[in-house]
Amino acid sequence: MRRIHFLFLIITFSIIACRDADKKASKINTTKELPQNVLNLMDRVKQKPDSVGLRLLLVDALDSLNHYKEALVQMDSLIKKDSLNYGLWYRKAKLNENAKDTNAAISCYTKAIGVYPSPDALLSLANIFAETKNVNALILCKQVDALKMGREYAAHTNFIQGVYHARTGNKNAAQQFFEECIKNDYTYMVAYMEKGFILFDDKKYSDALKVFETALQVNNIYADAYYWQGKCYEALNDKINAINSYKNAFALDKTLKEANEAIERLK
Repeated sequence: MRRIHFLFLIITFSIIACRDADKKASKINTTKELPQNVLNLMDRVKQKPDSVGLRLLLVDALDSLNHYKEALVQMDSLIKKDSLNYGLWYRKAKLNENAKDTNAAISCYTKAIGVYPSPDALLSLANIFAETKNVNALILCKQVDALKMGREYAAHTNFIQGVYHARTGNKNAAQQFFEECIKNDYTYMVAYMEKGFILFDDKKYSDALKVFETALQVNNIYADAYYWQGKCYEALNDKINAINSYKNAFALDKTLKEANEAIERLK
């Protein structure tokens, strides 16, 4: 009822807010080096400031370049025009996650869920809670499980619960949930990795190695699995296999500088 009663005021104030937001958005610091296509998008947004599609394209482009502050300015402009839009709050939450602003991401996911409690938003928030050892992760997972969305979502909730227990030190429970995750989706690579991490941290290098080898049987181009396979071999004093694994990892992912450093160290 409040939306109906205050609709006129919302529209009035949103028009004023949008003008301010558009002014702020137009003052983005373009002195930073940006590709020509992004600069072109900025010009098109200025020409058509009411185009949601164009502004979201600009947000995506800025996000991909790690220009999070500028992308958030654009998102704020859109949200001030449509503050009850679930998709906009969800997109802003993802943007804040990319920017490593956990508190802002939690706030935006919460607002998105307040508009529409979609399983994707619930899972995204649960994942942050799990990583930050917040027991609400388990509550949100149960909420998603109650929706009975099928094995794909069951795998997600299993994984998130596993992460929560891993981060809070309950390794046995964590391993059980990761196992359930893999049963629901055997291609869930990060579940294999988390299983291996627990074993590696416990210095059970041979057991961890088996997990990473299983992961590579599922996906033989997964660079992280090769890297951790290398770490296991190195811990087991098998330098030849360690170097080969690190080489495979670095060949697949040039950003894995640790793999290249390990190769140089073991030569």
